[in-house]
Amino acid sequence: MFNFSPGPAVLPQAVLEQARDELLDWQGTGMSVMEMSHRSKEFIAIAEAAQADLRGLLAIPANYKVLFLQGGATAQFAMVPMNLLHGKKSADYIHTGEWAKKAIAEAAKYCSVNVAASSADRNFSYVPKQAAWKLGPDSAYVHITSNETIGGIEYHWLPDAGGVPLVADMSSHILARPLNVSKFGLIYAGAQKNIGPAGLTIVIVREDLIGQAVTGTPAMFDYKIHADNESMYNTPPTYALYIAGLVFQWLKKMGGLGHMERVNLLKAGLIYEFLDASRFFSSPVAKDDRSIMNIPFRLRDDALDEEFLKQAKARGLMQLKGHRSVGGMRASIYNAMPVEGVKALVQFMREFEARYG
Repeated sequence: MFNFSPGPAVLPQAVLEQARDELLDWQGTGMSVMEMSHRSKEFIAIAEAAQADLRGLLAIPANYKVLFLQGGATAQFAMVPMNLLHGKKSADYIHTGEWAKKAIAEAAKYCSVNVAASSADRNFSYVPKQAAWKLGPDSAYVHITSNETIGGIEYHWLPDAGGVPLVADMSSHILARPLNVSKFGLIYAGAQKNIGPAGLTIVIVREDLIGQAVTGTPAMFDYKIHADNESMYNTPPTYALYIAGLVFQWLKKMGGLGHMERVNLLKAGLIYEFLDASRFFSSPVAKDDRSIMNIPFRLRDDALDEEFLKQAKARGLMQLKGHRSVGGMRASIYNAMPVEGVKALVQFMREFEARYG
């Protein structure tokens, strides 16, 4: 069975097997990680190793804090303006789809949102070019959704934020390729797509940007409090953090993010090559902006959608239905999706087209 779910999503088999083997007894402690105190030396060692491995994978500079939080990327939609406005009244947002839309709506509760660019004119099927952006003269930061899980668009270039912090929601493609963290003021990502199980959120924030939260910010929404307490101001999502740590170890064993980028480009290329050659299937996304993680596609006759999903499931190709807001199909091919799974999908699509096309 190959799981193409957009999240919670597929995890590496080796990680699941290790978690299974350690479920009742983590390294001779007689306890499951789920039972450990987050203050115990055993769990602190797990958390410290996870942070060190993540720092190594992304080459995170020393002047950035790594926070393990809760609330998903959705909580970050509010936490970002609460912590980064720094007395300013506005922020720039680039509107590229459903998740950018949600981030904009939440930020509007705390500041004036300047939608500096939008791809709404073409149904969010592309990333607006930098030349089309109209950044505000006194904005606190620029926010992008660097990969839209639903629409399947991805930034393959680094925006220029004009001297203010660049903030990115990277939930669905973080760790898919190497990244120059120093070009960003803050990066956040829900773990349940390309890192681990639901319940954990990762924030990577430049140290000088924290400590100036707006008056009235709850303690749980203040980055400085979490940084000062090593992400243990309250009980963290301990088991989710443990699994994320295993994923980081797996990525290191696989050869790091350079290797993963090559594999991910190969996987995405197999699907896009087929879509571009097909008269029965199509991709709704501009070629230059296609995601290598989330690939939406459509059948020429959407009356066949349910039959496609039924037959795909019978072949062990699961969770291919597109998001309810856009319809169609979507294959999410995160790091843990093997090349064999993508090949099986393309072969099925080829056979389905031969039968119904």
